[in-house]
Amino acid sequence: MGSRQVTSWHGKNITVAGLGVSGISAARALAGLGAVVTVVDNGDGDAHRARAAELAEQGIEVRLGRLPDGAHAGEVLPEGTELVVTSPGWKPDSPLFAAAAAAGVDVVGDVEIAWQLRDSRPGRKAAPWLAITGTNGKTTTTQMLASILKAAGLRTAAVGNIGTPIVDVVTGEEEYDVLAVELSSYQLHWAPSLRAHSAAVLNLAPDHLDWHGSMEAYAADKGRIYEGNTVACVYNVADRATEDLVAEADVEEGCRAIGFTLGAPGPSMLGVVDGILVDRAFVENRQKNAQELAEVKDVNPPAPHNIANALAAAALARAFGVEPRAVRDGLRNFRPDAHRVAHVDEVDQVVYVDDSKATNTHAAEASLAAFESVVWIAGGLAKGATFDELVRKSAKGLRGVVLIGADRALIAEALARHAPEVPVVDLERTDTGAMLAAVREAARLAEPGDTVLLAPACASMDMFANYNKRGDAFADAVRELAAGKA
Repeated sequence: MGSRQVTSWHGKNITVAGLGVSGISAARALAGLGAVVTVVDNGDGDAHRARAAELAEQGIEVRLGRLPDGAHAGEVLPEGTELVVTSPGWKPDSPLFAAAAAAGVDVVGDVEIAWQLRDSRPGRKAAPWLAITGTNGKTTTTQMLASILKAAGLRTAAVGNIGTPIVDVVTGEEEYDVLAVELSSYQLHWAPSLRAHSAAVLNLAPDHLDWHGSMEAYAADKGRIYEGNTVACVYNVADRATEDLVAEADVEEGCRAIGFTLGAPGPSMLGVVDGILVDRAFVENRQKNAQELAEVKDVNPPAPHNIANALAAAALARAFGVEPRAVRDGLRNFRPDAHRVAHVDEVDQVVYVDDSKATNTHAAEASLAAFESVVWIAGGLAKGATFDELVRKSAKGLRGVVLIGADRALIAEALARHAPEVPVVDLERTDTGAMLAAVREAARLAEPGDTVLLAPACASMDMFANYNKRGDAFADAVRELAAGKA
């Protein structure tokens, strides 16, 4: 899939799909360059109207809800549209995009717009992109990378599917030496022109299949991140699918495949030897030599999947020429976001850990593998996922399971097939007290030395606004449990 580069935005008729953060960012930037921008969205609530009023002050037309003819605004291509810019969540089969295809109009995302605008400010050189994707670990790895780059004295920011909209960053006043860019499969689907300095695919597991349509389509969109890389394509040695994507990519001459592994690394890899993170890729005579980068204890938390994240971040930093000391210092300085394998409290010799961010089976599997004996709190919206492989791989470490949420029966069925001896508590309630009930049931199942782990393997929106709110509810329930024991 290609996209025509826009040489002049002035007077170009552009339709922006979606009145969210990324849509507003793209609309404002393009209008500022002289484009004629129309934003369309099926929503028509108070928040939508308030945002529309703000954009109207900049001369941007916004069409909300139902049009006079009864059609939804987000399904009708405005007359004269020359380019559609979509927000990441809009599905490829949306009626608006079908209309665009019929009219011969390109559809791109905000990341594509950012890429085309990255050198739009006169007298300022565009910052290279170090790009990261994968089913799990993207945000943590991107933040680790930014921390390492900062430790090297470079002007950088973690952007993309994280923090400030990327269009705002590339068109803003601040100058950067390099950007750490997190990219979702949605964003990559709509960014055909992107060509990173170096990029990493951390892992691949079924996720968002309702959006992509198949695992093959999902993987292909992830693999777009390698297209046109100039220095390094970083892959996961333990996940052959990521290496296959490197082999399929059309990269610049001289671009190298760089692996990362939790074991001892071979040449052109980063890995772990005797508790030390080592580099056998960006050293002289990599057949014989290795460079120490950091210790495992410098990674916070030092769970296996997070060590893998650190190695991927280190590989991208080293591809950009960062010295070993900065890798160590950056990892030491890094602090993970909330709800990512976060220690909440210890009550009656049982540790309570919040990994509400584990919203799919792959993330939950990594989280469960980090602990020896677990009472697992799981469930929510499955998003089309199945749970047999997760349960089969994790069964031996389960003390018990507490199930919550709309699709908990799917997990219960997998447990009955692959871990019939594990006690399961099935909570039907979905009210505000459900999480407290889940924590109390988990405490009842747990024994001293166990970990009660919230790693739902599902999305949260059946019971909570987002995974943050779910994690907050878990932490509140643990604190209430601890207070009752005082």
